[in-house]
Amino acid sequence: MAEEQGVTLESLRKKMADFARERDWDQFHSPRNLLLALVGEVGELSEIFQWRGEVPKGLPGWKEEEKEHLGEELSDVLLYLVRLSDMCGVDLGKAALRKLELNAVKYPANHCKDSHSGASQGGL
Repeated sequence: MAEEQGVTLESLRKKMADFARERDWDQFHSPRNLLLALVGEVGELSEIFQWRGEVPKGLPGWKEEEKEHLGEELSDVLLYLVRLSDMCGVDLGKAALRKLELNAVKYPANHCKDSHSGASQGGL
């Protein structure tokens, strides 16, 4: 596949739908099956970090092939999430923006700064 410029959730959704249709995989892509596949991919992603302890931003000291493997696992998670949201009829981009708005109300910046509550530690 050619490298894409300006990839959007919608373009990924369409590519995933085409990919599944071309392989006659729609029959297997129920929300339940996609969720279970997504959980499996999250497990594979977590294995990459499992015994490393805290990892600094930018992953200094990681080999290029380790970063490439990480990118592949992150992509698997994203692609299953996009496909799952499509099969559930959820516009993932709109849902994510709405969730950010709700979180902004729930965790106002002026109340979270310099606080050591869970919300100020980067939780969503």
